[in-house]
Amino acid sequence: MSYDTILSETDGPVVTITLNRPEKLNAWTPHMAEELAHAIGTANDTASVGAIVLTGAGRGFCAGADMDEVFQTRIDGTDPGNDTAGGSGGMPAGVDWVGLMRGSKPIVAAIHGAAVGIGITMVLPADVLVATADAKIGMAFIKVGLVPELASTHFLVQRVGWGAASQLCLTGEIVRGAEAGRIGLVDHVVDDVESLLPRAHEVASALAASPTPQALMVKQLLTENAAETDLALVQRRESELLATCWATPEHAEAVAAFIEKRPPVFR
Repeated sequence: MSYDTILSETDGPVVTITLNRPEKLNAWTPHMAEELAHAIGTANDTASVGAIVLTGAGRGFCAGADMDEVFQTRIDGTDPGNDTAGGSGGMPAGVDWVGLMRGSKPIVAAIHGAAVGIGITMVLPADVLVATADAKIGMAFIKVGLVPELASTHFLVQRVGWGAASQLCLTGEIVRGAEAGRIGLVDHVVDDVESLLPRAHEVASALAASPTPQALMVKQLLTENAAETDLALVQRRESELLATCWATPEHAEAVAAFIEKRPPVFR
């Protein structure tokens, strides 16, 4: 399928999805969200794909929502796209973005340049974030009279802690990628943009080497248990999925590969 605002390219077990509005620093629109959801869904439905990389074309990842097409359109009394008023966090009503990200095959975000507003909240539910040292990352909502969305007030606290999350959200300050790495907002920091996609693909390839059914179960457990205080419930969830794994062909293949002293083949 061809897209208007993104690109999708497959390289072995990794699909790279690129936000492709470089003339507007990949400013987000509801239409872009629908295209991203379709591309991610297609990757999830493709058996040979094991992981996804999200990145941006041109000088930045995503400078936030498009001021004209999204904010001004809504102020003028028109919904900017497919019932965003009925959706979550400004998404079209048919897109459950957080559910999609947490229920997807492993996703690595590769961030350079600006990643502001929804440009960072859209990838906080991703599995691994890679950024250049000079990336500009910020929860700038308060600067434009808004509050954060897409469960980012949960994921941000999980990543950086209460104090740092409060400062980022209440000031709207921009932090560089190196500082984002220091506080745990991103997971890997590379020196320059030339190193970004190679590092992101290295991480994604490692994730893609794992069996997809079990990767999805792990993501489910992390999502459900990250803030769970009932440890008995945490263990019940783990035990239920562990019992499911015992009967899977992936588990049998891994055991056979170990006994036969060969690499396992999961796809």
